Amino acid sequence: MTEQATGAPKPQPRPRSGGSQQQPAAASAGERMTGAQSLIRSLEEVGVDTVFGIPGGAILPAYDPMMDSGRVRHVLVRHEQGAGHAATGYAQATGKVGVCMATSGPGATNLVTPIADAHMDSVPMVAITGQVASAAIGTDAFQEADICGITMPVTKHNFLVTDGAEIPRTIAEAFHVASTGRPGPVLVDIAKDALQGTTVFSWPPAADLPGYRPVTKPHGKQIREAARLVRDARRPVLYVGGGVLKSGATAELKVLAELTGAPVTTTLMGIGAFPDSHPQHLGMPGMHGTVAAVTALQKADLIVALGARFDDRVTGRLDSFAPHAKVVHADIDPAEIGKNRAADVPIVGDAREVLADLIVAVQSELEGNAEAGSGYPEWWALLNRWREAYPLGYDLPRDGSLAPQQVIERLGQLAPEGTVFAAGVGQHQMWAAHFIRYEKPATWLNSGGLGTMGYAVPAALGAKTGSPESTVWAVDGDGCFQMTNQELATAALNNIPIKVAIINNGALGMVRQWQTLFYNQRYSNTVLHEGAGAGHGRGTRCPDFVKLAEAMGCVGLRCEDPEELDAVIEKANAINDRPVVVDFIVHEDAMVWPMVAAGTSNDEVMAARGVRPDFGDSDD
Repeated sequence: MTEQATGAPKPQPRPRSGGSQQQPAAASAGERMTGAQSLIRSLEEVGVDTVFGIPGGAILPAYDPMMDSGRVRHVLVRHEQGAGHAATGYAQATGKVGVCMATSGPGATNLVTPIADAHMDSVPMVAITGQVASAAIGTDAFQEADICGITMPVTKHNFLVTDGAEIPRTIAEAFHVASTGRPGPVLVDIAKDALQGTTVFSWPPAADLPGYRPVTKPHGKQIREAARLVRDARRPVLYVGGGVLKSGATAELKVLAELTGAPVTTTLMGIGAFPDSHPQHLGMPGMHGTVAAVTALQKADLIVALGARFDDRVTGRLDSFAPHAKVVHADIDPAEIGKNRAADVPIVGDAREVLADLIVAVQSELEGNAEAGSGYPEWWALLNRWREAYPLGYDLPRDGSLAPQQVIERLGQLAPEGTVFAAGVGQHQMWAAHFIRYEKPATWLNSGGLGTMGYAVPAALGAKTGSPESTVWAVDGDGCFQMTNQELATAALNNIPIKVAIINNGALGMVRQWQTLFYNQRYSNTVLHEGAGAGHGRGTRCPDFVKLAEAMGCVGLRCEDPEELDAVIEKANAINDRPVVVDFIVHEDAMVWPMVAAGTSNDEVMAARGVRPDFGDSDD
C-alpha cells in the first residue's frame, strides 16, 4: 500500500444523493456462526446496502445467509465484469464503497478488468471472491486462480482469508483502506472452508494496519510557498482532477478560483468539480481538450495541480508540456507528486484541506496588493481570444442524417435537472464530455484511466441503484454496448430503469478516426455490421438493438431523422418504469475535435482537421 494510515475502521460516508444509508445496530459479541454468516454480518456492520454479483461453488456458502439479510440487497448480474462496473458506478454516484462478489477461478478473473478500472480512476471498491478450500490452494484445483497475485498490481491492497475468525477484521480493514486516503479497490479472497467452518463473531474488531497513515493535512510551509507563487504569477491555471471530486472540495475550489481570478481546467475525471457555465472555466485539457484549455496550460507560468496526476492524455509529449510553468502539485498520494512532472512546490494532503488552507494563505498574500488581485486582465485577454476563435462545434452531415454530437448535445439539453450521465469509451465519450453541460459533482461517470469499453451500461445500473431518484443515461457506442449489453436484463428484472443512448455509427468510431487520419483510410476490422461504410451507420443491423432491448424486457426506440430527435428523447425521458434503449443511427464520418495526436506536443493541437490554431505572439 502506497499510503499510510491507522486507526479504528471508520463507518462508510453518507451518500451524496439517494436514500439514507441504514446505520447498523450494535452487534452482540461472542456469537457462534459460520464464516459465511460472519461475512454477511460484517458487511451489514460496515453499512453495505447493495452487492452486485454472481454465485458459484467457492462463494456459494456466503449466498445462503445473504438470503436472510434484511439490510443487504444483492443484484444478480449476468457477467462478473458487469458486477465490477456496477460497483464502480454505484461508488462514483454515491460516494460510498461499491461492493461486488464472485466465485473462484473464472468468476474472480472476470473481475480483473473492473478492478483495474477502479484502480486507475481511484474508485473505492471492495471485491469479495470465493477461493478453493485452503488445503487445495496451490494444487491447481478445479476453478482455482491466484486472484491475489493476479490483482496485486491493480488493487490498493488485497487479502487472502483462510481462517473464518479473521473475516470481521479483514472486512473492516478492507473498507477502511478502500475509502480513506486515495480511494481504490481492495480484494478480499476467502477460502471456502473459512466460509463453511464455525467461528465466533464479534464487532467491532481490532484494526491491524501498521504503517497505514494517509496524510490529509498539508504542510503549512508548502501552502505558504504555493500562495506566494499564486501572488506572483501572471498566467496561472488551476488544473483540477478527480481528487477534488473525491474529497468533496468543489465549494472550496470555486472560492479559490473566484478569489484569484485564475482560469480553471477540469480533466476527464474532474468534470463536474467546477461548473461548466462558470466564466472562468476553460473546459477539459488534453488530447481532445478545448483549444483554450490545452493552450492555457502550454502558455502558463504557473500550474496549480489539484488532485490530478499529469496523465499522458493531458500532457501530450511530456518534455514539451508547459515549458515555462512552475508547478504546485497537491495530491493525497505522495507517489503521484513528481512522477511525471517535477513539482516546484509539492503538497501532500487531501484536496479539501489543501484548498481550505490555500484560500486563507492566498487571501493573506493578496491583501494590499492591488496588482496581484486584479484578476490577470492581460492573461484573460489572450484566453478569451482563443475561446472566441476556436470554440467547440460540429458540422451537420450533408446527407441530412444525424450528427452524433447533435444527439448528445440534445440529450444533455432535454435531460431533467441532476441527470447522471455514464459514458462508454471512444468518440461518444469525448462528445459527451464536451457537449453536455455539467454543473454539479457526481453527474459524469466514465472510465478515464483504463478506457474500458463496456463500462457504461453496468456503471449506469450501479449509479441508478445507488441514486434511484436520479435520471441516469448511459451514453454508449455500438461497439462498447455489445460488450456488456446483457446487463439490460439485470436492469429490467431488478426494476432499475436506466436509459441507454446508443450512438450507432456502425463502426468502432475512435479507432476508425485514427485509421482515417494515420492509416490512409484503410479500415481494417472496424466495421461492425454489413452495409456500413456508405457515410452513415445504416446497413444490415446485426444485432437489431431495438429488438435486442425488447427481448431483454426494455423499451426499444430508434431515431434516424433529425426532425424526430427531440420527440424520441422526450419519449425516453418520460418512461420511468422500465429501462429504455434508444438506437440513434448517426453519420460514421464524424470526428472528435480538437485533437492532439498521440506522441506529439500540445503545441500541435488541431482545432479541426487541417486547422492548426494561430496563437500569434502569445509567448511574449
